[in-house]
Amino acid sequence: MDHSSVHGVVETGWMASALPSLAEYIKIPALSPDFDASWAETGHLRRAVEHVRDWIAARGLPGARLEILQLDGRSPLLVVDVPATPGAVAQGTVVLYGHLDKQPAAGDWSEGLDPWQPMVRGCRLYGRGAVDDGYAGYAAALAIEAVHATGGEHARSVLLLETGEESGSRDLPAYVEHLAGRLGDVSLVVCLDAGGGDYERLWLTTSLRGIVQATVKVTVLTSPQHSGLAGGIVPSSFRVLRALLERVEDAGTGRIKLPAMNVQIPAERRAGAEALARFDPGAPKRRHPLADGVRPESEDDVELILNSTWRPALAVTGASGLPEPADAGNVLRASTSLKLSFRLPPTADSRAALAELEQALTTDVPNHAQVELDDVFAQDGWNAPTPAPWLTQALDSVGDAVLGGRHQGVGIGGGVPFMTMLAEHYPRAQFLVTGALGADSNMHVPDEWLNLAFAAKVTEAVAHVLDAHARV
Repeated sequence: MDHSSVHGVVETGWMASALPSLAEYIKIPALSPDFDASWAETGHLRRAVEHVRDWIAARGLPGARLEILQLDGRSPLLVVDVPATPGAVAQGTVVLYGHLDKQPAAGDWSEGLDPWQPMVRGCRLYGRGAVDDGYAGYAAALAIEAVHATGGEHARSVLLLETGEESGSRDLPAYVEHLAGRLGDVSLVVCLDAGGGDYERLWLTTSLRGIVQATVKVTVLTSPQHSGLAGGIVPSSFRVLRALLERVEDAGTGRIKLPAMNVQIPAERRAGAEALARFDPGAPKRRHPLADGVRPESEDDVELILNSTWRPALAVTGASGLPEPADAGNVLRASTSLKLSFRLPPTADSRAALAELEQALTTDVPNHAQVELDDVFAQDGWNAPTPAPWLTQALDSVGDAVLGGRHQGVGIGGGVPFMTMLAEHYPRAQFLVTGALGADSNMHVPDEWLNLAFAAKVTEAVAHVLDAHARV
């Protein structure tokens, strides 16, 4: 396909049609099920799916079949099935993935910005869900449209837009099983829920970390007591929790002690970390707003990259049983609860890791305090297969003609559960995990924004990869 022709189709499609529709999507508070217990009643997830479905339907993709699936008790899924062009019928199925559920507002947004009111400033579209991941469905549909409009070819292409990714994609395995017979031979997966360090090149995700989560509650009393009277007699629930955490994490270094949460880092991934460190020295420290005087876990860029992509790490993401300091009296509290979130190396067995964690937290508890584990969740990570020669060549061409810079591989500390599921179901498929996310896009936090120019370039890149795949 001619690059200038593809560029014209994509540019027009984004500015004249996709941008206005994406702005309307931002207005829908389509919180992921974990953040909206009454999501089925509010109907916001369904509204978001219907909104994007209607926009795609209006694009008139040849032969496209659009369907909203909603299995009992599960959040909806949009399926867009576009038949192959005549020259690519034998090339299997391309699955293009994104999600339409959103994170909460997550605090105060800057003056003039609102999570549920779109705002365009220069090339930035602000609003919750703009870059994570509302744009993905628009980009995927426009890429297919550009292939048709410029005489290209594409294999059968199935766009899947789920509504539970921000809740760990708990409903997705049921949908993958439901669709298994319909998807056929999946030979390429395109995921647009990722990104990288700048807006000058296509960033290819080479790995995603897994996760183990649990809320641990330590109880020592049936009711709170005066700390002056009970202290020294009744053990502190907080102290017991501290002792339990020391079993799984070295408080001095942050090293995770559980064997199942640690793996041997592959040589090619260490080499990739070294290349990334040379590409942008100081980036791991620069991208996070450390408070004055705070030092990162290491001064070595390579070690920081590996820490965030191939080594386990613990974050305490929530707590209960603790009053605000201004409201805290002289009370020995009955219990303390902490929500623990462990990021796991891409190849770690999350269920084995969870079993070790449960064993460590519930065995030989100090003072025989009561320990309960709740909200338990485990999800494996993903390590990308080696790109096929055709994919490497296509990405090289895209880098030269569309983005102006060679593509760069990068491991991601977060996860996209769908990649793990598809890799298990379709071990021979090629994967292109990329997207418009930038290091400063503010996904999950206030002032989330989409770089519109870069989103259009990502769309162009996907169009060319679809055409290249069709001609293998």
